[in-house]
Amino acid sequence: MNETRTVQHKTMSAAERQARIDLAACYRLIALNGMDDMHATHISARVPGEGHHFLINPYGLLFSQVTASNLVKIDIDGRIVEDTPHRVNPAGFVIHSAVHAARDDAMCVIHTHTVAGIAIACLEEGLWPLSQKSLRFYRRIAYHDYEGKAEDLDERARLVRDLGPHQAMILRNHGLLVCGATVGRAYKTMVNLEKSCKIQLAVMSSGGKPIRLSEAVMEHAARQFDRDDAPGEKRPDGWPSLLARLDGLDPGYRDL
Repeated sequence: MNETRTVQHKTMSAAERQARIDLAACYRLIALNGMDDMHATHISARVPGEGHHFLINPYGLLFSQVTASNLVKIDIDGRIVEDTPHRVNPAGFVIHSAVHAARDDAMCVIHTHTVAGIAIACLEEGLWPLSQKSLRFYRRIAYHDYEGKAEDLDERARLVRDLGPHQAMILRNHGLLVCGATVGRAYKTMVNLEKSCKIQLAVMSSGGKPIRLSEAVMEHAARQFDRDDAPGEKRPDGWPSLLARLDGLDPGYRDL
């Protein structure tokens, strides 16, 4: 038997089954795109219909080893609420439980430690509104000051305070964090934030003089993205296509 598997889930709602598949897919896609960090960082998803129960990766497994079956279900206090041979990382619990508890719209939370993301997180000025990718975050991204490894429960209140109503946050000297109403939306936001960071670093290293846009143009572009991402908006998020791509490359994530 594959050592990364957990016990078979004998009773499970269709909604939880889909949440597990989507979350496992997100782990594999993050790894496929080089945004993982061995077994560090986390992606979590709320279990539909179960209040503040959410799913998170087993501590110690690579993102490429996460499956729908070995995801761990925990409550808002970090207690594992089902039989599993795995445990969870306390730092992952602190960050993700804070957002899930405070934001009912945060069905999925993604946190990364990419080189580009950490580099921008180390800059005093943070993310610049330079490109079309980054303009979606113009005045719509939060910042949280570094307090050490996120293992202290009292940091949760400050994380939530700093995040406010935003969908994205830069954890200074640490990395990136996004949340979304679905796994697909959260993944799309993270991909755009990661690309924004890479573009900024490329511009900074070019030696050229960046074009500075007017506040009116930047706000106009940001509002266009707000409209596209509004709840109920029927624009496709591309998630089914991403799952189809992953099914052709690495279908083991669906293992239940």
